[in-house]
Amino acid sequence: TMPLSRHTGQLPESTWTLGFREMTEPWKGAVGCLGVAVFFAMTIGIISWQALEQSPEEWVLRGRDSGMLWERRRGALVLQALPAGRPVVAIAVGSVPAAEPPPPRDHCWHDGGQFCYTWEEDAELRLSLEPPAAPGTECYGVRWTPLRPDVTLKDCFSMANVSWYGGPSIRAQRWPLNGAESSAQPFVSGDLSTNPDGFGPVLDRYFLGSTGVTVTVSPDVPLLLSLESNRHFCLETPAGREEPLQYLLCLSTDCPSTCPKHLVLSQTVTTWLFPHCRSPIWQYHGPEGSAAKIKRGLRSLVRRLKRHRLQEGVVALGERDTAILAAADHVPLERRKRQVLALMEPLQLSITMSPYASITSPIFLQSLYRGEATGYWLSRQPRPRGSLIPLLTTWKGQLCARLNVTSEAALGWYLTRAQHLREALGATYMVFEGVEGNSFLEQDVPPPTKLAGDGYTRVLAAALATLGNGTIVSAGTRSSHLPLFIQMSPLRSDWSHAGLKGLIPSVLHYSLLGYNFFIPDTVGGSLAGDSMGDPELFVRWLQIVTFLPVMAFGSPPWLCCDSWVLNLTRQCIQRHRDFVVPLLLKYSEEWQSLGHPIFRPAWWLSPTDPTAFTVEDEFLIGDEALIAPITEKGQTWRDVFLPGEGHLWLDTNTAHVFDGGTILRNYSASLAEVPVFVK
Repeated sequence: TMPLSRHTGQLPESTWTLGFREMTEPWKGAVGCLGVAVFFAMTIGIISWQALEQSPEEWVLRGRDSGMLWERRRGALVLQALPAGRPVVAIAVGSVPAAEPPPPRDHCWHDGGQFCYTWEEDAELRLSLEPPAAPGTECYGVRWTPLRPDVTLKDCFSMANVSWYGGPSIRAQRWPLNGAESSAQPFVSGDLSTNPDGFGPVLDRYFLGSTGVTVTVSPDVPLLLSLESNRHFCLETPAGREEPLQYLLCLSTDCPSTCPKHLVLSQTVTTWLFPHCRSPIWQYHGPEGSAAKIKRGLRSLVRRLKRHRLQEGVVALGERDTAILAAADHVPLERRKRQVLALMEPLQLSITMSPYASITSPIFLQSLYRGEATGYWLSRQPRPRGSLIPLLTTWKGQLCARLNVTSEAALGWYLTRAQHLREALGATYMVFEGVEGNSFLEQDVPPPTKLAGDGYTRVLAAALATLGNGTIVSAGTRSSHLPLFIQMSPLRSDWSHAGLKGLIPSVLHYSLLGYNFFIPDTVGGSLAGDSMGDPELFVRWLQIVTFLPVMAFGSPPWLCCDSWVLNLTRQCIQRHRDFVVPLLLKYSEEWQSLGHPIFRPAWWLSPTDPTAFTVEDEFLIGDEALIAPITEKGQTWRDVFLPGEGHLWLDTNTAHVFDGGTILRNYSASLAEVPVFVK
């Protein structure tokens, strides 16, 4: 018998339809459920296949020693060191819908040195390999461009397993920045005494990570910065501005020596450094109100300094006292100069100015009378057919106008006035306060292009540098190459990070950004705190300041403390001259030639030791002196981290020698001692 042939084609439609019609209702339901189940099974299978097929990370750009990946799970760019694949930094992308990150598709495939991708209607990302900033580094340019005005560009740099340094100065300075907290705000220098939650007077768009990575933000883009303690810091563009976010990522194979920025001074360091550092500064807080009272107060202070054998130094007058002495026009110039020099001898005089003028001051009123107000002072941009109106702001409780640094005539007038005042009073040094801040930003007024961001600070600092040696300014941003001293922010008279504990982190922060020559706040702190007049705080503060570029005093030691503290002050001043100043001169030459900071963190000699990354109560002068003071109230011992495995350290107090790369537990430091080690 022949087998029946099987029909291999499709079922006839009529037969299938007829059969389905003849099914009972339960059978129809079962078939429908089966179809739905098959559909879901196929969908899940496809999704699972995609998940298995597509890696959670994908290379987007690779260099010689590193590469950039896109991490799909959290929508992040990851920089890895090669060949080991060690993660260096993770950047969470907030500019695009990170919840559904698309797989990278390179729109710059024709150029092996770039990667481009566009999130439709949101933003465009462009990564590029850039020329190295220094030997042994590899750099990536990152540029985000918004495609709509309402897109806010925001990249957040993770603090997980990375300690970060640089960026802004803040009221309670931390080292590293991981412990700091700040809401998103314009990355512009400011006065911490009037805005304690803002950023301080010294900042730079430069961040250094302990993994050897640096982040340098383009100076031309408007920028907001936020700090979320121990999580991340975020770079952000202002909303509604349609501005790009652009920065440079560099990875160094020889950090830290190639990590800090290479900075070049415009003149030899020794021509202006040495005179500043040798002499302590004594702030004048005597009688005020008239030139005669100020002169009597100065005479009394100088007499007491001589009596206590502290006659070498500088007496510093504040802005108000300087203005009162300058207003004594009835005394001829040469005679006034001789009078001031005679009552100050053998000490020198420092005077203070600012770019502000009270609207009731003779200077401002005269400029109005001569019709120069609109040119000499910052003004609001006029409306059509309107006239310029001075931009009024507050300075030390008074309504003031601020010098227009975009006018060559105004700058020339101001510098001439400063030089004349210096000569008239026989002053050796001039302090310029109020250099920080953006007056337009504070009042939500659009600034001129030249004064966007920290333009005011940069322009004024460059002009003040022409006054020559002995010039001190209150702020620095992209001006560390200028021969200027920086006056550090005032600190609270207490043991907190806003007081004594914040001093060493501030020193390390300033020095890392290139501001090695600064004047610290006065011994004991100048802002009211809960330890005003505390002899122990005065001594511990004195022991740190001894090893900084300049020693500054607000309250003389004979007013706050016993005679032994006065003797200790003399010893510290002598130690500063004999031990510290030669080190500053030596390592200032290294800074000038190599860009290395003078005051260095412990990780400078232990760049791979995680313990060193968070040491915030020690500092190095160059590579050869380690200062480990007490910063806790009531303590006479501390743990000391000795950096540099393979090095030997000598305790200058006991002559004991210890190995580097170790921790000395419960190391003794009486109230009269500060642990100092030399390599």
